[in-house]
Amino acid sequence: MARNPDDPQTLVSTGWLSDRLGDPDLLVLDGSWHLPGSGRDPAADFAAARIPGARFFDIDAIADPGSDLPHMAPPPAVFARAVSALGYRDGMQVVVYDGSGLFSAPRVRWTFRLMGVSRVAVLDGGFPRWRAEGRPVEGGEAAAPAGSATPRPNPAILADRARVAHALATGAAQVVDARPAARFAGAVPEPRPGLRAGHIPGSVNLPFAQVLDPDGTMKDEAGLRAAFAAAGVDLGRPVIATCGSGMTAAVLALALDRLGHRDHALYDGSWAEWGRGDGPVATTGG
Repeated sequence: MARNPDDPQTLVSTGWLSDRLGDPDLLVLDGSWHLPGSGRDPAADFAAARIPGARFFDIDAIADPGSDLPHMAPPPAVFARAVSALGYRDGMQVVVYDGSGLFSAPRVRWTFRLMGVSRVAVLDGGFPRWRAEGRPVEGGEAAAPAGSATPRPNPAILADRARVAHALATGAAQVVDARPAARFAGAVPEPRPGLRAGHIPGSVNLPFAQVLDPDGTMKDEAGLRAAFAAAGVDLGRPVIATCGSGMTAAVLALALDRLGHRDHALYDGSWAEWGRGDGPVATTGG
């Protein structure tokens, strides 16, 4: 299987990262996160084994403290304080990975992009691929020198509920849901209590796993184009990606960036917001 070309603004290979470990202008972040009820603790996993020199980006903590929704995008000051403590300095190259392969790391990348950082990529295949190749790991405490981050927010890539509703009412953008098909159809309960089953009326479903190869790496350009086409997504039009809580929608945003699609945004509240209210909900495929 042909590997994806390395691009330090979207996706890089384990070999690319291995060649640059120890570079003082490189920051490696573990952006692991797991669904409620998974029984996994990403911080404990990080302490047990990680890519050498990596720091842990806590998605639930580096978030909007004023929101009752899970891990909403942090205000610029919160982001700057948190990533500076992780050792980020303006202009550094950031590479984010996760313990699932390619699941939550794109959310961290999207957060950096929201704050105006362009030199940020996801590790293709993540920590599972790194370990499968026998590459070095370390454990224990992770010390980080102080950094200095200056956010330059890029709000165009963030969508709120009103923007989603407007897009659907006017056709201004396609709303694409990254959740598994059964959740989109409303055939199974949501993993978070208190949410209705189903999807945003007028949205289409492209489960995030369909933009990945079986080995957990991202599909190549032809595979990505085929996946979006099969879901009925017109890549010539704007897209708003959504999911359960803004996590795997970022996988679709990464795939769109790989394809050179520039007019897309992520609905931060996603189903955690839409599904708890009294707004319209659709089930099955419609």
